[in-house]
Amino acid sequence: MDTTRSTGPPPRTEDGADERPCPPSTTAAASTSSPPFDRAALESLFVQLEKRLYNVVYRWVWNPDDAEDIVQETFMKLWAMRADVRPETADRLAFRIGVNLAASRRRRAKLWRLVSFGDDDDALVPPALRASHRGERNIEERRVRRAIDGLSEKLRAVVVLAELSGLSYAEISALLGIPEGTVASRRSQALAALKRALGAP
Repeated sequence: MDTTRSTGPPPRTEDGADERPCPPSTTAAASTSSPPFDRAALESLFVQLEKRLYNVVYRWVWNPDDAEDIVQETFMKLWAMRADVRPETADRLAFRIGVNLAASRRRRAKLWRLVSFGDDDDALVPPALRASHRGERNIEERRVRRAIDGLSEKLRAVVVLAELSGLSYAEISALLGIPEGTVASRRSQALAALKRALGAP
């Protein structure tokens, strides 16, 4: 004898709707979640940004070894805070960290110069910077360096990022926390100042 019982169709409301509860949907959660910033994401970002980030921070510190150190430290910091890193905005975060590190190192170098003594030009340069300082024989490179160094921190940040990072105005705007229009105007101001300093037409 068949003892199985058919449960039949689920009860319906007066308007014909199914009263059976629906399982919770995971679509919304899946659409808002981001993939984890894991080691593979870090390595991919490093390959993508290493040269561009180096070119940007070099224009702050003017020393190859320091620039390489800053790039390495930037990605170490990214990895340390990986739980809070969103892969889709990790490139902007990397540039923000790198620029901040470069600016801090530049300020330390300036402070070192202020407390140095002696008339020898090399004496005004920190030991870690002297090798590259002595190696600068290209007059044009020195002129460009002086022109960029003559820019304010705000103008330098915009023009270096705009010309060397590959980021869009919108991304630089988000990175620096300023409107896109300000990015464009500061870039124009910086380029005009550089042309004047270099005697460009």
